[in-house]
Amino acid sequence: MPVDFLTREQEARYGQFIDDPTPEQLARYFWLDDQDRALAWSHRGEHNRLGFAIQLGTVRFLGVFLPDPAAVPDSVSRYVAEQLDLDVQSLDRYRTSESRWDHAQEICRIYGYHHFMDQPGYWRFVRWLYTRAWLSAERPSVLFDLATARCVEKKVLLPGVSVLARIVAQVRERASARLWNKLSRLPTLEQREMFENLLTSDPKNRKTDLDRLRRPPTSVTAPGIVKALKRLEEIRAFSAEEWNIARLPIGRIRTLARYAIAARAQAIHRMTPDRRIATLVAFIKALTISAQDDVLDLLDRFLTDLLAKTNRREQKDRLRTLRDLDGAARQLREVCALLLQQVESSKDMRIDEIFSKVSKENVSSAIQTIDRLTNPPDQTIAFSELLRHYATIRQFFPKRMATLKWEATPAGQPVLEAWQFLKSHSAASKKKWKEAPIAGINPSWQKVIIDEEDGSVNPRFYTFWVLEQMLEALRRHDLYVPGSERYGDPRAQLLQGAEWEAVRPQVLRSLNWSLYAEESLASLTEELDQAYRKTADRWEGNPDVRLETFAGKERVILTPLDRLEEPDSLCILRDRIQKLLPHTDLPELLLEVNEWTGFADAFTHFSEGKSRVKDLAVSVCAVLLSQACNIGLDPVVQPGVSALERDRLTWVEQNYFRAETLTQANNRLVEFHSQLELAKKLGGGEVASADGLRFVTPVRTVNSGPNPKYFGTGRGITYYNFTSDQFTGLHGLVIPGTLRDSLYLLECVLEQETVLRPQEIMTDTAGYSDIIFGLFGLLGYQFSPRLADIGGARFWRFDPHADYAVLNGLSRNRIRKDLINKHWDDMLRVAGSLKLGTVNATRLIQTLQRGGKPTMLGRAIGEFGRIFKTRHLLAYLDDPAYRRRILTQLNRGESRHSVARAVFYGKRGELHQRYREGQEDQLGALGLMVNAIVVWNSRYIQSALDVIREVGGIVEESDVQRLSPLVHEHINIMGKYSFELPDEVEQGKLRTLIFE
Repeated sequence: MPVDFLTREQEARYGQFIDDPTPEQLARYFWLDDQDRALAWSHRGEHNRLGFAIQLGTVRFLGVFLPDPAAVPDSVSRYVAEQLDLDVQSLDRYRTSESRWDHAQEICRIYGYHHFMDQPGYWRFVRWLYTRAWLSAERPSVLFDLATARCVEKKVLLPGVSVLARIVAQVRERASARLWNKLSRLPTLEQREMFENLLTSDPKNRKTDLDRLRRPPTSVTAPGIVKALKRLEEIRAFSAEEWNIARLPIGRIRTLARYAIAARAQAIHRMTPDRRIATLVAFIKALTISAQDDVLDLLDRFLTDLLAKTNRREQKDRLRTLRDLDGAARQLREVCALLLQQVESSKDMRIDEIFSKVSKENVSSAIQTIDRLTNPPDQTIAFSELLRHYATIRQFFPKRMATLKWEATPAGQPVLEAWQFLKSHSAASKKKWKEAPIAGINPSWQKVIIDEEDGSVNPRFYTFWVLEQMLEALRRHDLYVPGSERYGDPRAQLLQGAEWEAVRPQVLRSLNWSLYAEESLASLTEELDQAYRKTADRWEGNPDVRLETFAGKERVILTPLDRLEEPDSLCILRDRIQKLLPHTDLPELLLEVNEWTGFADAFTHFSEGKSRVKDLAVSVCAVLLSQACNIGLDPVVQPGVSALERDRLTWVEQNYFRAETLTQANNRLVEFHSQLELAKKLGGGEVASADGLRFVTPVRTVNSGPNPKYFGTGRGITYYNFTSDQFTGLHGLVIPGTLRDSLYLLECVLEQETVLRPQEIMTDTAGYSDIIFGLFGLLGYQFSPRLADIGGARFWRFDPHADYAVLNGLSRNRIRKDLINKHWDDMLRVAGSLKLGTVNATRLIQTLQRGGKPTMLGRAIGEFGRIFKTRHLLAYLDDPAYRRRILTQLNRGESRHSVARAVFYGKRGELHQRYREGQEDQLGALGLMVNAIVVWNSRYIQSALDVIREVGGIVEESDVQRLSPLVHEHINIMGKYSFELPDEVEQGKLRTLIFE
């Protein structure tokens, strides 16, 4: 039972004063009320009075009495002495006073403190700890901190650090053993045998069925889809749907499943029987869900590519037949010219005279050629080309696709009915096809599906139409697969019924909204009215804006911001700092930042225990560098150095690097950086921006998309990341191709877990819509996108009769209060579900928008968003400083991208990971590396500023605020990977600055 999971920081701060308490902490824990003062003054002697009061504050603050009660920071002793009007020097006598032990007992008796082992408090504590360990997959170090806070809160004196650590380890082990036991009893004997076979390797290729099943499909072809469906059928053969896990903690089951996905089969095979079966049960349960999502991903990508391919082929065919089309068009042109000539002249021209000039046969041939080579204007699909792929489609659709279980919302019922008809009538006679449901069919499809003469249905075209309708409904989530993560029904994840009623008061308080829409809208109406009047009053004095009329409508013309000139003092300061910064190699930088922050300790083994291998931090930094620089392990392997042996690095990469540990390590860097003096001057952490970084993916992967602008003829992904105003990266998501950023923006904001909590979010133009404004407003965020073309924006108002002077022509659109009032409770329910994390933001937005056609709830949220959008537009026009802040923050995000490009130099900067999880992990390592550079630079830049001031240099605060910790000319990123630190750094000092 490992108990050595505590970090050095946790052991050092346990029951001790590490730093001086803040003024807020002094006021909370060491302020003495009348009872406290009376008790202190009841003792004889100044030293006893002061010592008693300090012990009282200490146990409140630390949860324990110190062996030396006078070993407190000077700020504490002075704060308490001033309240009692005592001499702080008298505290020295208290160190040797025997009464200090009596005082501790007196405090416990009067203020209700208990010893850790006292009953029933100990039993209640263990029960609370066990419940927490059972329900969550929190690491032991996190549980230890929570247990410490619990003891302080319940007035339980803290035990020794080893005692509490041992109890935490024991309780976690009991909870894990219970989970393994319950999961291992779910499968039958036959299923257990199937599990054991998963771990048996094939003598030919030494691969196990476990390795094969957990490898997602990557072939975007009909045979690839068939293979993915067979994989799904093989996984479903385990009958995981029969296992009832409703009363088991889903978070811990997911942790087991993640371990099974990444761990070697041999490591699972060596587990105890209960743990082995439990791990495989969790794996199959999770894989049953993800495997059907993989099939749908492939289907989406396949059909998208197929339609694009048919359209391209039709365009090529049309280019080849342009000569024939030109000839036919010229023939008809001659006929039309003769007819016009007849109309314009008084002479009646007979038909035979026209055909004498252009023969009847030629005219007929020209008409046939045009019919053959042209399409109706409303036809967007190359139907003739599409039919060539019918045999390919029939390999999996609809027979094999019947293995998926579909359900639909009311809006998706017609599509579901069409699918069920197609599934049951694929081999039916042509007569029965006349009964095929065609609700929602557009004229373009109707022309090719339904025969105008007898009303019969073309089965081939009908199959393609149903397939297209199903995919569109899936993207809108009108058609969904129950239990799916990516293609499930987000509506089912919203808070509902009694669950919503229970948390609604809490949600209303946290979001500061009223239960009634009228009350909430009243203040917003007043704020929007004031924004209009303020902008109108200052319009004449604003040289950057003017109104012009286009096609009878007024449009705003906004003059772009001029480039912000850099004063000579800033240029000189940057140059002096750059010369002072010491040169370093990237490995040394990582090790040095780890010495400051201990971020490598956040990388824990999958088993949740702390490995005892020596120099683990060196191995972690080496693997981090290999992934962030995109160079693989070869350049960092050093035979003969145990921490850098290939087997050791491979083991660390497989067991320590995952999304969870990367997130925790990044959180440590962000927290450390936020406390640096320079970081506080750069920004307060209240502002952040989101933007995408594009990567070409030359390998075959489902999780990529085309975009010639960014990826040329290939495909790629977008790393959509979130940057604070302190230059640190907070969170990132991997997006296939370059899908609309606004879909993922809210998910990126809500899922970030750092100590920074930005309230104002800035993006480029592509990142906004009315619904996004509405959701951000509901959740209490200020959304501030940069607007590339504000002239086409629409302004909205409440009062149609209000006089906004020059803005009256712009503000003709009226916000519908009735729509907001009608859906207010549902809007709050959406906000509460997002706030509490019960629903995925991206999939919810897709559901609300329905591919550009919002639902009624989506329209109501969009209507609400128009209030905040109009306020933003007015501020954007009126305040150049506001526009400058947005531009500055977006430039900070772009600067991070430049550094990330420089770091990710291996393999021509292309991402070679095939699977979504691998892409997220590697780009997460890249974000962590850039943050390490930001932390290192910030600390050394501050050191350089201190040196400049010491030698009499003048440093303007306005110049400091324009410095950037993203410079990297002094960092050797390529070519040298030695993981050794200089002696001065190992001794806890900073490197020597360079003086010329």
